[in-house]
Amino acid sequence: MSTAILTGPPVPGSSLEGDLRSLGFDVRIASGAQDTAALIAAVPAADRVAVVDPRFVGHVHSLRLALTDPRFPAAAVPGALTAQPEARTALTRALTAVGTGTPSGAGDILSAVRAVVLPDVLADALDADGTAVHRPELGSLVARVPGDPQARNEARQAVEAVDDEAIRLRSAVKARDGFFTTFCISPYSRYLARWCARRGLTPNQVTTASLLTALIAAAAAATGTRGGYIAAGLLLLFSFVLDCTDGQLARYSLQYSTLGAWLDATFDRAKEYAFYAGLALGAARGGDDVWALALGAMVLQTCRHVVDFSFNEANHDAVSNTSPTAALSDKLDSVGWTVWVRRMIVLPIGERWAMIAVLTAVTTPRIVFYALLIGCAFAACYTTAGRVLRSLTRKAQRTDRAAQALADLADSGPLAESAAGALRAKVRQLPAFAPFVIALAGGAAVVAAAAFTDYGSPWPAVAAVAYVISSGIAVARPLKGALDWLVPPVLRAAEYGTVLALAARAEVNGALPAAFGLVAAVAYHHYDTVYRIRGGTGAPPHWLVRVIGGHEGRTLAVAVLAALVTAAHFTIALTALAVAVALVVLAESIRFWVSSGAPAVHDEGEPA
Repeated sequence: MSTAILTGPPVPGSSLEGDLRSLGFDVRIASGAQDTAALIAAVPAADRVAVVDPRFVGHVHSLRLALTDPRFPAAAVPGALTAQPEARTALTRALTAVGTGTPSGAGDILSAVRAVVLPDVLADALDADGTAVHRPELGSLVARVPGDPQARNEARQAVEAVDDEAIRLRSAVKARDGFFTTFCISPYSRYLARWCARRGLTPNQVTTASLLTALIAAAAAATGTRGGYIAAGLLLLFSFVLDCTDGQLARYSLQYSTLGAWLDATFDRAKEYAFYAGLALGAARGGDDVWALALGAMVLQTCRHVVDFSFNEANHDAVSNTSPTAALSDKLDSVGWTVWVRRMIVLPIGERWAMIAVLTAVTTPRIVFYALLIGCAFAACYTTAGRVLRSLTRKAQRTDRAAQALADLADSGPLAESAAGALRAKVRQLPAFAPFVIALAGGAAVVAAAAFTDYGSPWPAVAAVAYVISSGIAVARPLKGALDWLVPPVLRAAEYGTVLALAARAEVNGALPAAFGLVAAVAYHHYDTVYRIRGGTGAPPHWLVRVIGGHEGRTLAVAVLAALVTAAHFTIALTALAVAVALVVLAESIRFWVSSGAPAVHDEGEPA
């Protein structure tokens, strides 16, 4: 159990002790800084500890935000401070300084200077010591330490004037979301989140329910009947409601976890791509082979995400952004209606799933995939063009961290690394745009060779060898150029596109479904890389990238297999490769995300 220490006797009539206990704290009472230090020392090192001024007046949700959020080692609002195990040592040092008079200059603060609020002094001391203290935005919520009866009465009136439950419900919804989610889902899903919280359900349980619902929807689509398609559309929409609910439940109850981060980061893609597979199976039952369209939709959607991830990581900590394109974008966002139009045309997850669900219920899988490909292609062109303009017109210095993130997203294996090492000295003098152009040329060549030659031709394998060399050149120097953030998505498109083209040219039953499985397994690895980087833990271990070959190794392997084996055996080889990659990647990913070192990543940025 977490422990909360009041730094003095409770104020008569105060509900503070009850409020703290309702948040799961064991409450103890100290008589000053030195006694507070002694009580903290008695709390097990693995437990959270909070220090609260007994005069605190405020909303329970203010205390909840400050004292129970698991994402921050230390957090505070006026009059209350918490420290998790990783910040306990720093808190002890701060208390020692307070006890010897360092912050105030004389003796025990609480007994000598009643006007000083010990939790606030400790929070400042932690900041000064290098331990960042999170201070949540309270808005109209109240958190005060009144110094006299009149101020205390005014604080109580301020608390009564604001409904913290209404604020808690509003804050459960993402500050930035798509039109469909904001106006068609969140108005009621937040209440579903509260219903779940009051019944003790966790975000992970809701996330799992969302996945199971989507898988049932995929199974319904796989029946290939009109009734199955209608049920699939309805179930997919309900799965999306649950998908919104799990995040809102996490924000409502502050139930963030490393396992939840992993589930939240990966299940959306698993649900969507499983539904693609279900539609393809359903179409096949009706005599229509749309596996190429299903795989194309997955490739396009994944590459869109890689564009988002690469651009954001490249500019995560860039300085001196003076792009006029960014200024124009900010100006457009100041006009209300343009905000929603611009969010809708990029086809975020809410709009995309709504479109898929409706078209599944009333049309055919082929039409669903045509609509997906057209909509996602337009969205990709729109967002990428805007980001290219920003990159070309900005004056900014990209950091080493950004360059490393792009190198990790490139997913270069041993072959590309060897080529990079051999050619590094020769590519230093190339123009700034060279990495992107070289990666694009190599990728286009191998995809074109796979798409426009007969199955069994050696030319895709030859082009894949050239692709290995071009990939090495592209990453031979730090990716700090204006367009270097395009290198990872180009490499993703090259690998996925080559697999798609070769499987399509094989023209045998099972080749495209096997290719779908291989791309899905590799895409999972790439999403896993993104969320590890976002969590600040860096890319997956280098041995994993080497074991699964890197993007260039897998591309070369698939091209060589297509040149050497029959189409029927090629299907078997793709299946075996997909299973092998999936097993290795999933085993390492699960090990990481359930470990204590995994970050509590919850995406609050652009809707995916």
